[in-house]
Amino acid sequence: QLQLVESGGGLVQPGGSLRLSCAASGFTLDYYTIGWFRQAPGKEREGVSCVSRRGGTIFADAVKGRFTISRDNAKNTVYLQMNSLKPEDTAVYYCASRTSQFCTLVGGPGIYDYWGQGTQVTVSS
Repeated sequence: QLQLVESGGGLVQPGGSLRLSCAASGFTLDYYTIGWFRQAPGKEREGVSCVSRRGGTIFADAVKGRFTISRDNAKNTVYLQMNSLKPEDTAVYYCASRTSQFCTLVGGPGIYDYWGQGTQVTVSS
């Protein structure tokens, strides 16, 4: 069974850091482009970052310079390192996979194939 599992969320103070993990089971992440998305209460889901099969990355303007994304194919895991966190980063964060070699922060139907269950990130003092 193909599955993505996010972990690493939690409560952090403004200015703090968290590292989210997206672990795959049932398939090899090497051949997939992985995106990170988030959804805050009452808001639409938005794309945060993406790493392509070839290692190219993109970031939403709201997180540029604060978030980085990386993949460890040996561990079949993609990471989202989040630094200088702000209260507006509070959301449930999801990772998703697509077979295309190209990154996109659009997560509509048919664009990403598999989604994780999400991990909560809360930035608050």
